[in-house]
Amino acid sequence: MSAGTDHHSTARPPGPVPAPLGSLLAPVYEQIIASRNRRFDRGVDVRRFDRPVISIGNLSVGGTGKTPTVRKIVRWLIADGLLPAIAMRGYKAAPGKPGDEAVEYERTLDPWPTGTRVPIVAQPNRVLGLERLLTTPTGRRVNRIVLDDGFQHRRIARDLDIVLIDATRDPWNDRLLPAGWLREPVSSLARAHAAVITHAEAVEPGAVERLMERIASVAPSAVVAAARHEWTELRVHQPSGDRVEEPAWLRSRRPLAVCGIANPGPFIRTVEQCCGGTLAGRVVLPDHDEYGPSTVERLLREIARSSADVVVTTEKDWAKLSEVAPDRWPVPVVCPRLDIVFERGEDQLRGAIAAL
Repeated sequence: MSAGTDHHSTARPPGPVPAPLGSLLAPVYEQIIASRNRRFDRGVDVRRFDRPVISIGNLSVGGTGKTPTVRKIVRWLIADGLLPAIAMRGYKAAPGKPGDEAVEYERTLDPWPTGTRVPIVAQPNRVLGLERLLTTPTGRRVNRIVLDDGFQHRRIARDLDIVLIDATRDPWNDRLLPAGWLREPVSSLARAHAAVITHAEAVEPGAVERLMERIASVAPSAVVAAARHEWTELRVHQPSGDRVEEPAWLRSRRPLAVCGIANPGPFIRTVEQCCGGTLAGRVVLPDHDEYGPSTVERLLREIARSSADVVVTTEKDWAKLSEVAPDRWPVPVVCPRLDIVFERGEDQLRGAIAAL
């Protein structure tokens, strides 16, 4: 089930700080980024590993579909008989525990062809984490490294730089932090080997065409692909046991949509589409919300208030909500399995990956 077309506003999104202050600080931020990139361009403080590195990253802050894209590429590598590892920052992971994205990978990725689970390095110092992994018996067998959120993490040299661009958040209509949500100016696309436009299902076809043309003007030699987000199945969690359903199972229900992700719009719209517009309510939390006791109580009150008969949340959110005792939920909690389905450029992207 794909999300419906989103006729989103073309107005520039407000940044994380008030506009006057953001406009003053953005040029300072740009100078810092430019200086940092010049150092990396010269190879200063860059670690090159002895096996190919594939980076999947963003120009903007969060919400582009990075996790399902990493999962898709890791599956391609495994299907080709390769043994990939994932290196990520582990954002907002509690001490001694993996972060929600690492847990999602552990739950949803198939093992290597040898039966070994895909190794995951989840720590801020990815260089050190990879160095430690690659000295272990499992790590010595790794023959591909996949950087999750690696476009700005230039301390690790990469052989293929893939940048994701959310079709619903045109970077040419945004500004640098903190005036907007861009981590780098769009001119940085020039160092990308490939760009993938995500959420293609959520905009009109003409918007995808315009983005492809703009990307090609900055990175003329890059592979440019476009993909949609699609729900392939629903994981239904309830005290009596878990089961799998088709997305159409939501058609006759009144779901409460719950998420703590950077760009909740496409998720909410897909829930609405699946249930035929009978959404009982929505709870949108900050990205990587911890789902502490007060938040869980808030969700329970909202279920009762809205008369929802099911909660729909993301796999990333379920990584934390699954720690709640199952019998506390008065209704089933559903997690859609999200996949990236390429509409253009898949063969070219797979070819670039296979050529490493």
